[in-house]
Amino acid sequence: MMPPVSRDALDKSDDHLREECGVFGIFGHPEAAAVTALGLHALEHRGQEAARIVTYDGHQFFNERHIGLVGDNFTKRSVIDRLQGTRAIGHVRYSTTGAPVLRNVQPLFAEFAGGGFAVAHNGNLTNARTLQRRLQKTGSIFQSTSDTEAIIHLTATSPRAHLVERFVDALTQIEGAYSLVAMSEKKLIGVRDPLGVRPLILGELDGAYLFASESCALDIIGAKFIRDVEPGEMIIVTEDGIETLNPFPKMRSRFCIFEYVYFARPDSIIEGRSVYEVRKRIGAELAAESPVPADVVVPVPDSGVPAAIGFAQAANVPFDLGIIRNHYVGRTFIEPSDSIRHMGVKLKHNGNRAVLEGKKVVLVDDSIVRGTTSLKIVQMVRDAGAAEVHMRIASPPTTDSCFYGVDTPEKSKLIASRMSVEEIAQYIKVDSLAFLSIDGLYRAVGLEGRHADAPQYCDACFTGDYPTRLTDRSGCDQMRQLSLLAEAS
Repeated sequence: MMPPVSRDALDKSDDHLREECGVFGIFGHPEAAAVTALGLHALEHRGQEAARIVTYDGHQFFNERHIGLVGDNFTKRSVIDRLQGTRAIGHVRYSTTGAPVLRNVQPLFAEFAGGGFAVAHNGNLTNARTLQRRLQKTGSIFQSTSDTEAIIHLTATSPRAHLVERFVDALTQIEGAYSLVAMSEKKLIGVRDPLGVRPLILGELDGAYLFASESCALDIIGAKFIRDVEPGEMIIVTEDGIETLNPFPKMRSRFCIFEYVYFARPDSIIEGRSVYEVRKRIGAELAAESPVPADVVVPVPDSGVPAAIGFAQAANVPFDLGIIRNHYVGRTFIEPSDSIRHMGVKLKHNGNRAVLEGKKVVLVDDSIVRGTTSLKIVQMVRDAGAAEVHMRIASPPTTDSCFYGVDTPEKSKLIASRMSVEEIAQYIKVDSLAFLSIDGLYRAVGLEGRHADAPQYCDACFTGDYPTRLTDRSGCDQMRQLSLLAEAS
C-alpha cells in the first residue's frame, strides 16, 4: 500500500484555505448511528482527515473513530451495529488545532462524576493554550492536543451542581469561535458562541431532534429544517422535548462571511441564505466591478463554478468548462517524487483545449492564498492555447490568518499580505487580475456594504479586524504538545 500524502505535501500542492470541521447529533431515533454517518458524509467537505461517532443506548456509550473518509469507515453494517442506541453525535475533522492522529479525533469523550459526556466542536479557541496551562497546574491531565479537550476539563472541574450549569460555566471561560454538539446520558446539547461565527442548525427527523453544521446534512436523510441555532443560544434536547437557554451576554453577530465564499456546500442554506445564490451574486458583483473583454468565462473547479456562472450571466459572456477536474485524486494519493513534481496541479486539473484555444479567457476562482496553485492553473490554461488569461477572484485579498477554526497559513505566507494586486498578477503571470471588493462581498449577501465601525460579519482574513481577543497569540505561554506519545495509525 502506498503511504498517505503528508500535510506538508498537501500544503505544497494546494493553496486553498483548508476546511474546518463538521458536527452532527441526533436524539431519539432507532437508527441514530446510521443517520449520523449519513449526515457526516454530507458534511465531509468540511473535513476529510478523520471521523468519529459516539452513541448511547440508555446504559452504555459506544464509539468508533477512524482516520480517513466516512465512506471508507462507516458504511459497513457491522460498524453501525456496534454503535448501539437511539442517540448519537459525530464529527468530521480537519485538524486546525492538534495533529491528525487518533487521540485528537472528535467527539472527545470523558467520564465525569455524573456520567459520560461527549463533545464535538467546529471552530477554534483562541485561549486554549492559556486554559490548558492553567488546568495542568491544578492537576488536569490532557490526553490530546485538541483545543476541544479544554472544554471537557473546564466542565469536569466546574463547581456548579448540574451538568448544564457546569457546561455553561466552562463556555464562559473560553474565547474564540465554537459550534458545539454535546451528549450526556440524558441530554443532547447544541450551542453556538455569542458571536455566532460558525454555523449550527436544528432539524427534525421522524420526531427526533437533531443538530448539524449545514442544511445539506438534513437533505441526505430527508430531515426537516427547523431553524438556525442563534448566536449565544443553547438548545437542550431530552425525552421531554427541547429547552432553549440564552446563558451569555447578548452580542452583535459576526458570522464568518467566508462560509458563503468557499466553506459551505453550495446546496446549503446558511443563515437564511442560499449559498449557491450568494456565490452567483458574488460573480455578478465581480463582473460589475472588474469587467474585461473576453470570449469565455471559465471556473477553477469546483469552488469557482457558481461565481463563474454569475460572472458570465452578468457580463453576457459564454460560460464553459475550460478546466476539467480529476475527481479521483484524494488525500491519500501518493506524493509525487521530485523528478515529476512539475506535474503539480495536473494531478487534479487539466486544460480543455477545445474550449481554451485562441480565446480570451476569464478564470474565476474563490480565493488566492499562497499563489502557487494559481500560477500553475494559469500556465496550464496558456499551455492549452489561450490567447489571454484574466483572473477574477470571488473574494477580497486574503491578507490575514484565521484563528477561528480555519487552517490558514501564517500571515507571511499569504501572498496578498506582502504583494500588491499588480505584483500578484505579475507573479501568477496573468494579463489582468482583480479581486472582489469587501463592499461587493457584503452586497452579495444582501447588504448595502460593510460598516467599518461595526462589521456585520467576521471578515478578519480580509481586513485583520478580529472580533475576539487572541489571547494565545499575544501571550508568551505555549502549549506543550504530546510529542512523546506517537501513534502508529
